[in-house]
Amino acid sequence: MSKTSDFETLVLAHLDAAYNLARWLVRDDTTAEDLVQDAALRAFRYFGSLRGDQARPWLLGIVRNACFTWLEEQRQQPGRVEWDEEVVQAAGVAAAEDAPETGPEAALDGKRTRARVDAAIRSLSPPFREVVVLRELEGLSYGEIAQIAGIPIGTVMSRLARARDVLRTALADAKRED
Repeated sequence: MSKTSDFETLVLAHLDAAYNLARWLVRDDTTAEDLVQDAALRAFRYFGSLRGDQARPWLLGIVRNACFTWLEEQRQQPGRVEWDEEVVQAAGVAAAEDAPETGPEAALDGKRTRARVDAAIRSLSPPFREVVVLRELEGLSYGEIAQIAGIPIGTVMSRLARARDVLRTALADAKRED
């Protein structure tokens, strides 16, 4: 097999997970697409450094680094704000539009719940959002998350526990407001 076909088989199969991680970290679909494309090019360039068959964590690590570099660049630009209410509201509308129609009340409850969860995840700081997305949405193990983020497993567990606490509180507060 050639380098290209090996790359396609081992790495490109994980582009959806890469995009999902990037979208949650940078909170912008277009930017996420650009970052994943750049990360895929970097992954192809350094494909020879992949050891074993752990292509998914390897690619997600590259995407993660690209996202955090981009976030740092945005933070250094004057006038940039981390929280964007319009993004949160748009996400709530998008989540509401995707609800299955099982009945008016159930559909409305589902839309509200998805909007609350999405807004709560989006409100997490990037390190917390990262571990939640990788564990809860991508189903990665603590070890894989540690490898991707370049942190000890204990830190992964700690961040995940704190992120879950923040999410639990935010969702309970949002529920009371309804």
